[in-house]
Amino acid sequence: MSPIDRVPTGIPGLDEIIEGGLLKGRTHLVAGETGTGKTILSLQFLLHGVKLGERGIYMAIDEDKENIIKGAESFGWDLSRYVEMGAISIMQIVPGFAEKFKKKYIEAAVGSVITGIKREMERIGATRLVIDPIAPLLTKEEDIPFTREYIRELVLAIEQQLGCTTLIVSEIPTGSNALSRFGVEEFLASGIITLGLLRKSTQVYRTLCVRKMRWTAVDPVLYKFKIVKGVGVVVEGPLAE
Repeated sequence: MSPIDRVPTGIPGLDEIIEGGLLKGRTHLVAGETGTGKTILSLQFLLHGVKLGERGIYMAIDEDKENIIKGAESFGWDLSRYVEMGAISIMQIVPGFAEKFKKKYIEAAVGSVITGIKREMERIGATRLVIDPIAPLLTKEEDIPFTREYIRELVLAIEQQLGCTTLIVSEIPTGSNALSRFGVEEFLASGIITLGLLRKSTQVYRTLCVRKMRWTAVDPVLYKFKIVKGVGVVVEGPLAE
């Protein structure tokens, strides 16, 4: 029996937990409240790919490209150099997407995103993809059913048409026990990594949990991690009780 192909994340302490890496060609969810390290982990995944000779795409939904580059630079990552090299592409939301999304044209909205990503994948030869976040954060309550359907169709299209190893980012509302913002992402993803902040007495710990990874023997325990400038997320080990 042939082993499942894995894509190493390069995140110290994480690949050991998930038998060597993410599932190749599948979609994985990174979820957590604001400030838990989701974007840093996602960029770290792309930057490690560059070290291995791979190329990646970071699709920004709610943030300006220049702000992402400046933020990475202040963290110790010269992202602009990799962008200039063509190793990493930072995509803004594709033209016309907002109007299609607003009018609830699911097929057109998904089609425009997939076409844009596919064109960029072919241009630079990308095999890694990050979409951060998976859907606009300023989604109105009445638009949530549509957004769920959009996410479902988008994830299916990514896996069927693109075949890249993907991280989709979902910001969980503060104080919520949910696994995602829209309540559908966790059912579509092949893997789920949740990031959190846990207060114990006077200490606050950063926590990581692999809630799901298909065909992988993972223990759903909390791991303590730190964020190291210029490195990213570093998983230190199980959180002591």
